[in-house]
Amino acid sequence: MVCPLAQQSGLGARIATSAVFFAVGTGLIFHVRHALLRELRQVREVAGAAQNVLLRPLPPRVDGLTLAAGRLSASRGASVGGDLYEVAATEHGVRVVMGDVRGHGLAALGTVAAVLGSFREAAHDEPDLGRVLRRLDRALARHLRERSRAEPSAGGAAPQDGPLAEEFVTVLLLEIGHEGEVRALNCGHPWPHRLRGRARELPGGEPLPPLGPFPLPAELPVHRWGRLLPGDALVLHTDGVADARDRAGRFFPLQAVLSEAARTPPVSPQHVIQAVYARLLRHVGRLPTDDAALLVLRNDRQWVPRQQTETGRRARTMS
Repeated sequence: MVCPLAQQSGLGARIATSAVFFAVGTGLIFHVRHALLRELRQVREVAGAAQNVLLRPLPPRVDGLTLAAGRLSASRGASVGGDLYEVAATEHGVRVVMGDVRGHGLAALGTVAAVLGSFREAAHDEPDLGRVLRRLDRALARHLRERSRAEPSAGGAAPQDGPLAEEFVTVLLLEIGHEGEVRALNCGHPWPHRLRGRARELPGGEPLPPLGPFPLPAELPVHRWGRLLPGDALVLHTDGVADARDRAGRFFPLQAVLSEAARTPPVSPQHVIQAVYARLLRHVGRLPTDDAALLVLRNDRQWVPRQQTETGRRARTMS
């Protein structure tokens, strides 16, 4: 209103006025866009840092096992997801957890923190693998109760009828003993694969229900798969890997890809991770619709059969 050009009625003045307003408007738009992008980058950095604290980088070796892990988030431009994993060397053996929280993104971080925090304590405290699982179940239930009080469901619905009542976590617990014996408990999670020349899914039958909706049964079926021999590897994954489909609806051929990656010994855990993700992205042609996590463990221990060890002990005793 106070611009001299705006008070003139000539064609040239009108063109100049329009150009001035267009330049000012364009500058404001770019300023707002730049501010929003900067804020989005900051949110992503904070979210990525939070998940890196929760999913701490695994060491390359733990108690004679070589490790590699990776995750691919379904959230475009972010590394935040609902998949979780951890490896702990304990006096009871190397204990591993792989899990998948329903959903992905920032909303899943609190549940990931509750489950991983409980595992990191229980893995060392509990001599029995079943008691570790029960500790995870109690931690998840406590977390969901606290969230239901802090986040009342829409419409005043009771917590047990709200969206939190439908949340669950699939969990696979593994224990690799000092002599390589492998034990597992599975709550709704995909079974692992053993790499020994080729990939083979370890038999486990029907798993228990995921943690959250139903209480654990009184008896927990621990699966025993014999020994993980030197050079053998185990591959744990979330269902975002095996359930990924291409545009024609065909599932990702995980077992075939693992067999190809393990064809030349010794199996490299890092190479397996890279090979699977490269083939997965080519298969789906885009980001997967669900978070996809992988964990590979190779046994590099020098294993001596028990019979030979006992014979050596008797010989030393006699001498």
